[in-house]
Amino acid sequence: VAGENFDQSPLRRTFKSKVLAHYPQNIEWNPFDQDAVNMLCMPKGLSFRTQADNRDPQLHSFIITREDGSRTYGFVLTFYEEVTSKQICTAMQTLYQMHNAEQYSSVCASSSCSMDSLASSIDEGDATSLAKLQRYNSYDISRDTLYVSKCICLITPLPFMQACKKFLVQLYKAVTSQQPPPLPLESYIHNILYEVPLPPPGRSLKFHGVYEPIICQRPGPNELPLSDYPLREVFELLGLENLVQVFTCVLLEMQILLYSQ
Repeated sequence: VAGENFDQSPLRRTFKSKVLAHYPQNIEWNPFDQDAVNMLCMPKGLSFRTQADNRDPQLHSFIITREDGSRTYGFVLTFYEEVTSKQICTAMQTLYQMHNAEQYSSVCASSSCSMDSLASSIDEGDATSLAKLQRYNSYDISRDTLYVSKCICLITPLPFMQACKKFLVQLYKAVTSQQPPPLPLESYIHNILYEVPLPPPGRSLKFHGVYEPIICQRPGPNELPLSDYPLREVFELLGLENLVQVFTCVLLEMQILLYSQ
């Protein structure tokens, strides 16, 4: 189901997403909130791409804070996989045909022409813009390959971002690789859920990923809290002046609200 952005072309619209599977079904200390996890994993909804679009995997994280103040941390790797359903591909082409018909109608109305004389009445500029529209903003089921977004998520009691990122990237490579991984995928998932303990405070832990070992470290009681997020990204996103201003506000114990799309 498409969102309320019908003015956008079909490949730029967002669609309703859902949780396909999660494991385990539930655990006592962290009951699974399907709606919250679905929204936080895909905050903008499901999206489609073609072979002409950028489809590099992207990682983001989220925090779920409960009424008692306890927190759990989610780490999400979003990627695109080929749509194999002929029905979905046909539906996308139909959406584009409807969208392009609306674009023709709007251009025709702005040119004050009738539908009978559409080809002769549209001026050269409008014709050029329509040609560009069809070339760069279209989907042809016989020519294009359709891809849809999908994500894998790991929910943890502590924010081990780098370790979770490495595990998810290795899991993604195993899923998309032509060669099967050394062990079944379920083995790696069972291992990280049930056999990899939280490292004790002040200690490091090394465990096996799908292809390479992964290390995570937990600060000791007298150390600063765990902050496994790269500072470089903060500088790139906020810029030096904004970051100094935010840091100043923190030192002055001011309330801070960061707003983003």
